[in-house]
Amino acid sequence: MKTYSKIVLAGGTGQIGTALQKHFIHLAEEVIVLTRGESRKVDNIQFLNWDGRTVGDWKEALRNTNVVVNLAGKNVNCRYTKENRREIFDSRTGSIEALAGAFSELGEEPAAWIQLASSTIYRHAEDRPQTEANGEEGSGFSVEVCRKWESTLWNETRAFGHMKKVILRTSLVLSKGDGVYPRLVKMATFGLGGFQGNGKQWVSWIHEDDVTGAIDWILSHTRLEGIFNLTAPEPMTNQDFMKELRISLNSGLGLPAPAWLLDLGAFIIRTEPELVLKSRWVLPERLLNSGFEFRFPDAGSAFRNLRG
Repeated sequence: MKTYSKIVLAGGTGQIGTALQKHFIHLAEEVIVLTRGESRKVDNIQFLNWDGRTVGDWKEALRNTNVVVNLAGKNVNCRYTKENRREIFDSRTGSIEALAGAFSELGEEPAAWIQLASSTIYRHAEDRPQTEANGEEGSGFSVEVCRKWESTLWNETRAFGHMKKVILRTSLVLSKGDGVYPRLVKMATFGLGGFQGNGKQWVSWIHEDDVTGAIDWILSHTRLEGIFNLTAPEPMTNQDFMKELRISLNSGLGLPAPAWLLDLGAFIIRTEPELVLKSRWVLPERLLNSGFEFRFPDAGSAFRNLRG
């Protein structure tokens, strides 16, 4: 007997969504993936087209949902132009509004709503780690996005009185097939795996298997709800993080990339240097206190697993 009858993954075709598809296909009778791509069915996974902002015919597929995991949102790996800023905001808030509207029209609510968010809501921190209890919010565009992202969930689901609500402040996710890890490997292969900036900024990260494991853990424990930092328990400075990567690849040479070079490179590839230079020193205090055990608590073990 499967653990769940129906899991809904909104925006579930990206890096984390793909990992969750593989995970839940064995645990759920039916997995619904809301995607901007074409509608199709593969095994017990039903892909349904949506625009991520308005309630559509896909609404009927949400009946009797156990868990909805909302992953929708434009990738922030871009230049923060006026158009991209608007899309980053709207894709996050719009997906929440559409999902909440669909459940309201159906006259029901899922047992649990897992909302992806970001640990970049915390300030640039080199002095002490940021936890759920004592973390300090930062300032700037990225933080404004995070605040609006989270407040939209609370506001739009206010009427859902029996639903478990969870916000995951996610860090850098490491996976073999997508995301930042393959790009770091490519850089290191060409001798460019040195530290970025001054190398003192902290990197909070998490292996994709611990993402799926943490979601399972939270869902299986009734009293666990609210905000969780979804990061590995052993963050590192950028310099040490890149060193561990080179060790895992047996790559001795690692040329550094100073801040001015990152600024130039970010402009050329149309992204923002903040994604590398901001110090994200974040700890998963609530997960640890709840008894969750990470499969890959340190970067060395994560890199070795991904390389293998």
